[in-house]
Amino acid sequence: MSKSPILASARITAADDIITIQLVEPADTPPAIFIRWPRDATVTTPDRLPAAANKVMAVLAEAIAKLGQIRSGEL
Repeated sequence: MSKSPILASARITAADDIITIQLVEPADTPPAIFIRWPRDATVTTPDRLPAAANKVMAVLAEAIAKLGQIRSGEL
């Protein structure tokens, strides 16, 4: 049986630019992390780049924390 929990998902700009990070654990192959970026390019202004980058880093940090909880048996 395959498990595929969502580790984190967040909107990174005011548009529909959503990043989703998922742990995929198929029964017959090693586990993998899927990072799903928006289908189209994410566009931001130079002034808003730091905020967009911070949101990307925050969603990655959330995924790392949840993966740690899963590995330690907390979830």
